[in-house]
Amino acid sequence: MTATTDTPGIPAAQPPLLVLPRPPARILVVATRRIGDVLLATPLIASLHAAWPGARLDVLVFSGTGGVLAGLSMVDTVIEVPERPAPGEHARLLRRIACGYDLALSTIPGDRPTLYARIAGRRAIGIQLDGAKHLWKRRLLSASVPYDEQGLHTVLQNLRLADALGIPRRHAVQVAADAALPPTIEAEIERAPFIVIHPWPRFRYKMWHEAGFAEFGRWARARSLRILLSASGSADELAYAQTLRSQLPQDTIDLAGRVSLAQLAGVLRRARLYLGPDTVVTHMAAALGVPTIALFGPSDPVRWGPWPALHAADTSPWPRTGSGRIGNVYLLQGIAPCAPGVPCLMEGCGRHVESTSDCLTGLPAARVIAAAVELLALERPDAGGIDGRQPMSERQ
Repeated sequence: MTATTDTPGIPAAQPPLLVLPRPPARILVVATRRIGDVLLATPLIASLHAAWPGARLDVLVFSGTGGVLAGLSMVDTVIEVPERPAPGEHARLLRRIACGYDLALSTIPGDRPTLYARIAGRRAIGIQLDGAKHLWKRRLLSASVPYDEQGLHTVLQNLRLADALGIPRRHAVQVAADAALPPTIEAEIERAPFIVIHPWPRFRYKMWHEAGFAEFGRWARARSLRILLSASGSADELAYAQTLRSQLPQDTIDLAGRVSLAQLAGVLRRARLYLGPDTVVTHMAAALGVPTIALFGPSDPVRWGPWPALHAADTSPWPRTGSGRIGNVYLLQGIAPCAPGVPCLMEGCGRHVESTSDCLTGLPAARVIAAAVELLALERPDAGGIDGRQPMSERQ
């Protein structure tokens, strides 16, 4: 059985699809995909916690993606499974979760997450694809909601599971930002106002260009704003950060590989501005209320645009095309020199994740700086200053 709605994102006016016989004591949310998918499942997790605050709430994710949940008190345990587990590892996981939950939810419409939810929960509900080939997964679940690939933001897609359970939605993306920093880093970031640049998006097709970051850095420093360079500890990301560091102002604070994701959240919260591509750190900055410039190329902002801090509407914040600001986020799309236009929804001009995207490599720093000027003139939303919507007027 699947739910239907007349307008994408707006909850259907109908009874819950799954009525539980009693409040669940143990809940499992399955979000086995990329780290961004885990973060964008937190509004659903918050909805479950608000509806059943006494329930134990665990989250099952792929190894290496659970750090984005660190510090969230509503999550009791993060269970990690390798993306390609050995047979023994898989068997241990299944023994651990089997029939251990009153309710299990899958936010991913794949085979494995559906099976995990079915094995774990006495009642299981999930997001599922239509069509005959996926019928077996829909029948495995106690109830399912349809996967919308076109007109629905991922936050709202996940919240359809809350609708199906008849519980109120909580729209805010959840990020804990109270992890302690090493004293040396704490001293560095207290010296002067700073802007965070997180340049690496994991996949090259989402990447801006070094010359743009360098020009932006010089502009910021001329206005007495220091640059703080952020990167994870992976070898390729550190190598890129080192190359970019040599082109940034001399007093740039280099945090590449020096803080955890949870500690970085605390740094972001104190930033005057954030600049980054389509990556999980950009979503974190947006959720924390930081004035955020999100650089988007081939990716679909309707589904993956950063969720602004105070946005609580039941429609996607972003149209598919155009640049502009909503709340604390300025989404800046690349310039399209190609026939498909922006966004093309492809993995770069070479159609693979390591190819570049001309719409981003051709985006001039002047447009990014103009967006920064606008955002720096605003109050922080966590101080009650930003709650409006600026029309997406810069159509391309």
